[in-house]
Amino acid sequence: MQKHLFKAGTAQVDITPPLGTVINGEFTSRYANHIADPLYAKALIMQDGVTTLLILVVDICVMQRDFLDEVKNLIAEQTGIPPQNQLISSTHTHSAGSVADLLMGHVDWGYRKKLPALLVEAILKAQQRSVPAHIGYGWFDEPRHMVCRRYRMKANYRPFNPVSGEADAIKTNPIGGENDIVERTSKPDTELRYLAVKGIDGEWIGLLANYSLHYVGDCERGTISADYFGWFAKELTELLGTDSAFVGMMSNGTSGEVNIWDFLDPDRYPAGNHEKSQLIGKELAIGVVTSLSDVTWEVQPVLGSRYAEITVGLRKPTPEELETAKALVEQTDYENIQFDQRGYQQVYAREQVLLAEYPDEKQVPVQAFRVGSGVIGALPGEFFAETGLHIKAERPDKKYFTICLANDYVGYVPPAHELEKGGYECWRCRSSHLAENAEGILMNSLLAQINSL
Repeated sequence: MQKHLFKAGTAQVDITPPLGTVINGEFTSRYANHIADPLYAKALIMQDGVTTLLILVVDICVMQRDFLDEVKNLIAEQTGIPPQNQLISSTHTHSAGSVADLLMGHVDWGYRKKLPALLVEAILKAQQRSVPAHIGYGWFDEPRHMVCRRYRMKANYRPFNPVSGEADAIKTNPIGGENDIVERTSKPDTELRYLAVKGIDGEWIGLLANYSLHYVGDCERGTISADYFGWFAKELTELLGTDSAFVGMMSNGTSGEVNIWDFLDPDRYPAGNHEKSQLIGKELAIGVVTSLSDVTWEVQPVLGSRYAEITVGLRKPTPEELETAKALVEQTDYENIQFDQRGYQQVYAREQVLLAEYPDEKQVPVQAFRVGSGVIGALPGEFFAETGLHIKAERPDKKYFTICLANDYVGYVPPAHELEKGGYECWRCRSSHLAENAEGILMNSLLAQINSL
């Protein structure tokens, strides 16, 4: 009898921050005054006798290289898994602890100091739980729970750009401008794809899903919550009837311009706290369970990995723009800022001053894992659906998906033609600063990795 070489293990560790912790993801810091549901670090380890791969999905908004490199080195020291075989991503819930500065939301240094050990703990547990296993890929289409959040508006509506001071061609999230909407400007990636993992005894080990919905955000500002990512895992576990060893994981796909704040049909979801997240999580979990009958299981999947650091230029203010920004910063009381048109100009003026200190180029991680007959790609920012759909078109077998916000956070990475239109995702700042050609460079680098596996 052939020896079964492929093993897999999963584990999750509670990483819920304490009350009072800093929450980032909006224009200013928030502070946790309610914990609605726990946050987790969820690990999947796979090994084929030659190669070991690690995928870690963390309930957090973003994680950057200065934090993740430290974590990856700790993992390598304690498990032997090299950093290039580690894929660590953020779900992008906007109701979690902060380990990165975003706009005027700052780092919670106590939480940042505590989190690395918890991430390593999840991986060590998954490694200890590794058992002979097999894998399978599945998918289904679910267009109901995502819309493009970038809109073309009527001629009388002038979307204000706080960086340039001029009008954009599109408006992101046109709150109050619903009557001036002409149309949405892009097509979301509406498929949910997943990697399912079972023991050879038939017991569930884990399931890694991927869906390109930014987040839901249906809770009060001071709330800690895993958003729909957490509800999906909870509902999936219940529907499968598995024990506590099963780990359901939802990763974020190419969702840079996609959310569920529907400005054309705003009343189609329940309005209570967490009700929309729970509904979406449950319906996605039902979709997974329904589609499992179509999964073909692979008994001895072979693993492989590709990793590269790609040099990309940055968009930075000109000397004239920098002087204008500095003058505005000098006039601003940031402790008492008002979020009107002037206030957004003040926020982005500060961003120009800080961005000017960045180097002119950045090393950006791009990664791909082969898992059996399928491939999982990893990109380190908020990429638009167009990017993910283009890559998927090169892999028509439905056994591919892109995990974004992985291995770093380089901000929004819109296609060049979207940058020309403006909109929130394109406003130059520390969370949208890669050069105009960055999306094409990084996408083509990932495609080359995929094709080489």
